[in-house]
Amino acid sequence: MDELKMAPCGCQSKAPARPAAEKGVLRHLLVGAASLAVWFVLYGQLLPFSHWFTYSLLGLEQGGHLGAAIQFFVYDTPKVLMLLVLVVYAVGVLRSFVTVNWTRSVLAGRRESAGNVLAALLGVVTPFCSCSAVPLFIGFMTAGIPLGVTFSFLIAAPMVNEIALVLLYGLLGWKVAALYFATGILIAVVAGWVLGRLKLENHVEDWVREIRAGEAAQDGPMTWPRRFDYALDSVRDIVGRVWKFVVLGIAAGAAIHGYVPEGRLAVVMGGDAWWSVPLSVLMGIPMYTNAAGIIPVVEALLGKGAALGTVLAFMMSVIALSFPEMVILRKVLKPRLIAVFIAVVGAGILVVGYLFNAVI
Repeated sequence: MDELKMAPCGCQSKAPARPAAEKGVLRHLLVGAASLAVWFVLYGQLLPFSHWFTYSLLGLEQGGHLGAAIQFFVYDTPKVLMLLVLVVYAVGVLRSFVTVNWTRSVLAGRRESAGNVLAALLGVVTPFCSCSAVPLFIGFMTAGIPLGVTFSFLIAAPMVNEIALVLLYGLLGWKVAALYFATGILIAVVAGWVLGRLKLENHVEDWVREIRAGEAAQDGPMTWPRRFDYALDSVRDIVGRVWKFVVLGIAAGAAIHGYVPEGRLAVVMGGDAWWSVPLSVLMGIPMYTNAAGIIPVVEALLGKGAALGTVLAFMMSVIALSFPEMVILRKVLKPRLIAVFIAVVGAGILVVGYLFNAVI
């Protein structure tokens, strides 16, 4: 209820009150600023803490296999999870502006070549778990978006996303992150364009084509407090679903870091062996993880002498061609289309692997 004041004339007048929305925004900003300051302080202490925990508290020998593995795990686990929370929250705010209906309206009616590029770029800011592939595929197909454009989106969404880029930047530097971004977008665009040229629409399951597109229910305008709450829900949802993969990936990376002899992987995954790239792709396909889980393994592989092109090919195959994701897509795609999809995307990944091994 608005507060009342007595005017000089003796009558009552309403005092100006701050809108509740402004108070909500200010509260979120203050809490966010304080949380960010705490985040940076904690992040800066992770490396010294990992050394103290491993070599002082546990008393392990520096340079030993077990000590190196534990120090890697104790340092990378909170590091990756903290990066994950920060970037998911920030992108969650941005993603509140990018709805499925908006994406469909942007992609529908575009020329296929321009649509492939736009779809791949839009895939960067979408949820990065493969479970989103089926509903997005149905929504895009029923909206009249060409099949090739839809595939560009589906390839880029899990493979070239904000999580992969931020973690690559944090763990391996901006050059590797930029290379991964550029090659991932290129694969998504070219593979989508090729699949569109093959005219395989008849190999989409019949029930998908029979669905008529419907607009999502609108639940009112997005205020800034609602956007902040949406971002917080994204953190709970995404981090809650992937943290186990992150810990498993870091554990695998720690084992590689601590126990695989220097240079041993250079024999198997080095650039000199022509078969290293296709072997890494075949090794990656049966695995089931996401960018957050596989990047710590990539970091450890590179540290033990594996070639960058081979490791990037391995990472891309795990994320974009995993067997579990193909099982999910089987709900909407017929086997021939899935086989062509794997062949086209796999060929692009092989080219990227050989190219980087040749020039770096």
